[in-house]
Amino acid sequence: MPELPEVEIYRQYLETSALHQPIESVEVEDHKLLTTDFTTLHEGIVGRSFTGTHRVGKNLFVFTDDPSVILHMHFGMTGDLAYYHSSVDRPRHARIVFHFRNGFNLGFICPRKFERIGLIDSIDTHLKRKKIGPDGLAITLSELTARIRRRKSLIKPVLMDQSTVAGLGNWIVDEVLFQACIHPERPTASLSDDEMARLHDSVRLVLETAIRHEATYRDFPVGFLIHVRQWDDSPYDDVEAHKFCPRCGTRIDKKEVGGRTTYFCPKEQI
Repeated sequence: MPELPEVEIYRQYLETSALHQPIESVEVEDHKLLTTDFTTLHEGIVGRSFTGTHRVGKNLFVFTDDPSVILHMHFGMTGDLAYYHSSVDRPRHARIVFHFRNGFNLGFICPRKFERIGLIDSIDTHLKRKKIGPDGLAITLSELTARIRRRKSLIKPVLMDQSTVAGLGNWIVDEVLFQACIHPERPTASLSDDEMARLHDSVRLVLETAIRHEATYRDFPVGFLIHVRQWDDSPYDDVEAHKFCPRCGTRIDKKEVGGRTTYFCPKEQI
């Protein structure tokens, strides 16, 4: 599933490829992928140009040369973008295509049809209606502390709740807690100010590392938990040597927390 780092990479890709090009037409293969009806989308977007982007968590917003027309993209389970010329084959699963007057196209890739696209007129209104909290890269320590401490639950499901902080998925939360040396089942009320500071620093560390490496997990630093998660899913016989904490060598534990498979070091995350 595209997480915050992947969507940030998509945002950068769109900005470097598809801005300031008048849109000739919009082609939609499956209207169920739209959050606004096709006529509204077509009338709102044709003749306009994309002028910039903004991302909050896993949500990508694309501005147009009409301030009241904003395109919202959610990439679902397997969404992606593809910018290509009309002279080449249409990318597989490009179920929504924006055709530009210069002969290039922007395809919205929807392999499993969980992806969504539509028009909104206010980002703030949309975020409030969807109960989406501050972005993981933008949230301040004081905001994060206040949002966590008002909840009476375990820290992992609270961090995964998009109303707490936007953009943290399952593996990211495991990595954040590992880097901060906080157990995923710690009650939120038990976290000290120092632990909250470590948590905030770890959110930025994990997200910025993932973006820097273009979400290619095998390229992450050796001290990251993601390597244990990857090897645990491997079909090969030599995975046993890769199931230990990269810092202390303790065997990594795996259990269900908040209904999600969770990895942690039982020695360092007490």
